[in-house]
Order: sequence, then C-alpha cells, then structure tokens
Amino acid sequence: MPLDDSTPTPPVKVRSETSRPSFFWLLAALIIPPFSLAVKFRFHGRPLPKTGAFVLAPNHYSEIDPLVIGVASWKLKRLPRFLAKASLFKVPVVGWFLRTSGQIPVERAGSRSHAALRAAEELAENGRMVVVYPEGSLTRDPDLWPMRGKTGAVRIALEGDIPVIPVAHWGTQELMPRYGKKIHPFPRKTIDVIVGDPVDLSAYRGLPLDPSVLTAATNDVMNAIAGLVGELRGEEPPAERWDPVVHGQKETGRLEDGAP
Repeated sequence: MPLDDSTPTPPVKVRSETSRPSFFWLLAALIIPPFSLAVKFRFHGRPLPKTGAFVLAPNHYSEIDPLVIGVASWKLKRLPRFLAKASLFKVPVVGWFLRTSGQIPVERAGSRSHAALRAAEELAENGRMVVVYPEGSLTRDPDLWPMRGKTGAVRIALEGDIPVIPVAHWGTQELMPRYGKKIHPFPRKTIDVIVGDPVDLSAYRGLPLDPSVLTAATNDVMNAIAGLVGELRGEEPPAERWDPVVHGQKETGRLEDGAP
C-alpha cells in the first residue's frame, strides 16, 4: 500500500539541555533556590536556541555577572559553560565545581592562554553554548557601558562558523556594585536580561583572521551588546566604546580607588 505523502509528519519534540540529567542539576538545586530569594529575572528579546553551538556574549560590570548569566542561561534552557579566570580553579570547592561542570580555565597571558580558545572551540564542535565576555574584564566605563572588546569571542565564532548571540543584563549593580566586596540580597532585586539576534558576521566569514578583521567583527559584537544595554536602560549608548589604554588605565584587575 503506497504511503500517503499528504499525511503530516508529527513534529519531533526537542528536549532542552536542562531537561537531561547532568551535574548541572546538582548545581541548580544548590544555587537557584537561594539566588531566587535575592533576584527576580525579567526576560526580554528572543529565546536562546534550544540546540546547536553558539557563543553567548554578555556585558560585564560586576564580579557576580557570571552567576547572574549562569542562572539566566539555565532558566533559558541552556547549560552555561564559561571561559573563567584560571585562578578561580585553584579555590577550594569552587575549583572543583568549575572543573566538574566543564568550565574552561583562562590564563591571562602565556603559552596556555591559547589553549582556552581551543577548549571553547571543542565545546562548540559538540553543539554546546560557550559564554565569552568580549570585554575580558569588568568595564572601565564610569557609566557602566560596555567598553572596547577583545577578539576571543569572534575568533571562536569565525573559526568554528557558529553564531555570536549578544545578551545584556541591567540591575546586577544593585545586587553587587562594580568592584564591590559584598552582595546586597535584600530587598529582592530585579535584573532585566535581553537576548539579541545573532550578530551578522557574514562579511568576515572566509577572510583571513588577521587583526583588522577580528577587530572589526569585535566592534560589531560590542555595538550589538551596547545597543541591548541601551534598550534596558532606556538610553542611547555612547557612540564610541571606552578604551582603557586611551584613558591610561590597566586592562585587567581592579581599578585603584579614585580612578575613573
């Protein structure tokens, strides 16, 4: 008996990453209940893709940003894997959690700094989401706008031919100010998170990844992130990104008291 081609094929239900048993279930059980007492999320924009590899590129202005983005990613049904400072992996308990959950240690400099990009690309090859902060450090902009970006995020995306999805959050500074040493959980804070469309990097794909190409692509990503921050703040972002070098600032570590 011939098949009836007009019979619709039932849609295949795609399971989210967070619905599959993993070590992240333990992390979520330990972190999300107390975190939810301190933070209420409001999500805007588009959902994250349920499957497939991409680089998630957030703004960065508080030491607690990775926790905020990690919980937000979980709520958006993707497992958060980060490029994280290598020094954190040496902290008791914290380091064990980072290693067990597949986070990637980043050396600021030296021969092992390139290994982090290779590890992130391996995650991407396996269809994972990789969270990369293009700024590389907390923004130096005195008004907390995204500053000049570094090229790691776009290098991973262009070499792996995967999208970069910009994301922005605002309200985190009320939970923990930039360079603050204490969390302020009460009263409960509202943090707005907006996910943007993938950045159009088609003009750069297939080109040699020289500094000029990587810098131009990174500028496009930073402009997209700044635009999302502007939407959340109801303000127009600065026409130019803050550049620490131009302002005589170091690019990593904490700013000294009184620095702009």
